[in-house]
Amino acid sequence: MIEVGSTYYWVGEDHSTASSFSGINCYSSTDLLNWTFVNNVLPVQPAGLLAADAVVQRPKILYNAAASTYVMWMHIDNSSYSLAEAGVATSPTVCGAYTFLGASQPLGFQSRDMGLFEDSDGTAYLLSEDRANGLRIDQLSSNYQTVVKTTALLPDMEAPALVKVGSTYYMFCSYLTGWSSNDNEYATATSLAGPWSALQDFAPAGTNTFNSQTNYVLPVTGTGGTSYIYMGDRWNSANLALSTYVWLPLTISNDSASMAWYNRWSINIPAGTWAINGTGAPTTGVPLQIVNKKSGLCLDVTGQNLEPGVQLEQWTCNGGANQNWILTSQSNGAYTAVAQQSGLALDVLDSSKSSGAEIIQNTLTSGSDQNWTFNDQGNGYYTLENGNSSMCVDVGGASITDGALLEQETCSSSDDELWTFQD
Repeated sequence: MIEVGSTYYWVGEDHSTASSFSGINCYSSTDLLNWTFVNNVLPVQPAGLLAADAVVQRPKILYNAAASTYVMWMHIDNSSYSLAEAGVATSPTVCGAYTFLGASQPLGFQSRDMGLFEDSDGTAYLLSEDRANGLRIDQLSSNYQTVVKTTALLPDMEAPALVKVGSTYYMFCSYLTGWSSNDNEYATATSLAGPWSALQDFAPAGTNTFNSQTNYVLPVTGTGGTSYIYMGDRWNSANLALSTYVWLPLTISNDSASMAWYNRWSINIPAGTWAINGTGAPTTGVPLQIVNKKSGLCLDVTGQNLEPGVQLEQWTCNGGANQNWILTSQSNGAYTAVAQQSGLALDVLDSSKSSGAEIIQNTLTSGSDQNWTFNDQGNGYYTLENGNSSMCVDVGGASITDGALLEQETCSSSDDELWTFQD
């Protein structure tokens, strides 16, 4: 993502032919919501490093003011990921045709998932995952087209995104778990050369960064200040063309960063501010994960069981069909929630009205014990109140561990009774 004047330009891998490389596309927007395709700025080539069987990932662009040139860096590899090079291309216009200058291992070191960063003094840096040594911060030449020296070496992480807030640098990055998501981390420093702080979570532990991987952090500055948008990839390794994105507001202050889930939020670009919008129930008719606020774990059908009567549990979110729930609205304003894998409904054992009664899956009926009211508690969280007992879905013992069983308790709005929805 790069801002030129009042327009944002978004470059990314074209996978219109499924998982094969089809070029680098560029899109434009003035509001970050509505996007227009502009150009395939680096098309696939018949052979070589940009051929259809090549791996070309994570393109990033900086503008070099001294040369009036846009400079694109990208990860270049082969199907076995043994090449581990960084490629560079240039263009006189942001979404124009780019000339590929070639690829290499910067300073002789491996380069895989990468990013770019331009400091306030105009010095630019390549952020690069070097499997043998760690996450590199390497200074670029004055024209941004070559690497000239190593600035810092962090623990081995990938998918780096760097932003400077005041006098503090924030490095966001991901563990190396292939296409699977993990709890991404961040570190801070007052100098790019370090020392860097220890890595720590910025999204709730156990959410796997809301099933996404760091790609970019976009500052949006306006009359009311600056907001920071986390832009993450939600990979579909079976078909990369079906991969999607997670964009969420980052809270950055006092050398710390945090991120919560919001089903709907908006950015006011002229003001540089964001707000939660959209209240009431989440989306119906599509698979959703139901995530506990206290534990960050997902409402899960225990053991992927397909039988009625099984008590439900919480488990690390993994995108499995036994963690996907499809909501349907009822005429009384409540909702049913049906497990995608089993086709059974969220229910209370024996239609009990007692505290501690088991939350189970059961054959779908028209009973009020399968009706749930989602009471909006703010910040994207809800209590799930049963239509028969008027009690709420609760994690037994307020546990934060995998396998903790679910029960109903008197509604209290405690964190173990608060749930959010992720699609």
